[in-house]
Amino acid sequence: MTSSAPLDGVRVLDLSRLLPGPMCTLHLAQLGAEVIKVEDTGAGDYARSLGSTRTPSAFYTIVNRGKRSIALDLKQSPGREAFMALAATADAVVESFRPGVVRSLGIDYDSVCARHPRIVYASISGYGQDGPRAQAAGHDINYLGYAGVLDQIGGRDAPPALSNVQIADLLGGAAMPALAIVAALFDARRSGSGRHIDAAMADASLAHNVFPLASLIDTGTVPERGNAMLTGGVPCYGVYATRDGRYLAVGALEDKFWRALCEHLARPDLVPFGHARGEDGARTRAALATIFGAAPLAHWMDHFAGVDCCVTPVLGIDEAWRDPQFVARGMVRRDAEGAAVCGAPFRISGHDPDITAPAPRQGEHTRAILRELGYDEPAIAQLLADRAVIAPQDD
Repeated sequence: MTSSAPLDGVRVLDLSRLLPGPMCTLHLAQLGAEVIKVEDTGAGDYARSLGSTRTPSAFYTIVNRGKRSIALDLKQSPGREAFMALAATADAVVESFRPGVVRSLGIDYDSVCARHPRIVYASISGYGQDGPRAQAAGHDINYLGYAGVLDQIGGRDAPPALSNVQIADLLGGAAMPALAIVAALFDARRSGSGRHIDAAMADASLAHNVFPLASLIDTGTVPERGNAMLTGGVPCYGVYATRDGRYLAVGALEDKFWRALCEHLARPDLVPFGHARGEDGARTRAALATIFGAAPLAHWMDHFAGVDCCVTPVLGIDEAWRDPQFVARGMVRRDAEGAAVCGAPFRISGHDPDITAPAPRQGEHTRAILRELGYDEPAIAQLLADRAVIAPQDD
């Protein structure tokens, strides 16, 4: 059995900021890659202070742990040359600027590939590198809106609901690029040639909007929000309030689970109506709502303990963080500085994907990386004096 990290020896340069790109490269780091954040000499990755009174923010710490940071002014020729020297030692580059920005800086795929043909270069953007919307600004809500995903989230006769899990960002901007990068790295080792990856968050949102798309293809109609099989349209699959204002998630989609649920509630009369719609569906949902609303969440958690029927609590993140299943799976972790972080969302034999090294300060490793590239101390001092690079004073 192998005992090394799958991406051991792979170096990734991460030019991205905020969530999608850094989450993508975090997954690569969890697979063993060395990730170097290439930050600007101004604000750097402003995730460090976004939405928090502490610096660095927990958000920044979660998605950037275990990485190194070099701060370069890519608008200056010496900064670009330092980047190109670093890119020549790398296996992959990840960027998330608007299309055309890296080309204007002279650090695009073609420019890097000319010096390093095996480079894998991933460009993450909202709408892709081409098309009529390529240059448009956007966020998760916009990509989901265009892809028909937002239209499907929310209750019946209610406006679209917002998810605090950034679906487009994490699916299209992190998971899909990471998959493509790993595939392209495999091919580069085999063929000697790298590839350019064009990852659009809106595209991934559309491609994974499977059930609404299937409905459109099958019936020519778009499911009504809150009324599809998996969004509240049938009694056996939905969310029900408890007496204390909490909620149960009922996922008894298969007949065996629905039958077990009804029998455990002493309501065998409801068995025929798990997938009912119309009056029968409304009556069945109302019956469940009355039953579950008569007792608090803790009662129902005890009542369904050990019953195999897919009835579970809707937990807050504070409760999920203490949940024994997640604790047992190693999802509750702390880095070397004691900051709370999540474990890797996968296990892989022969390798522990846990990352305990803390997230870097802006330019924390500038001097060390430049030395690795062969810059001597006078050259580094000149770069610092010209503000082509920056490094912390106590580096």
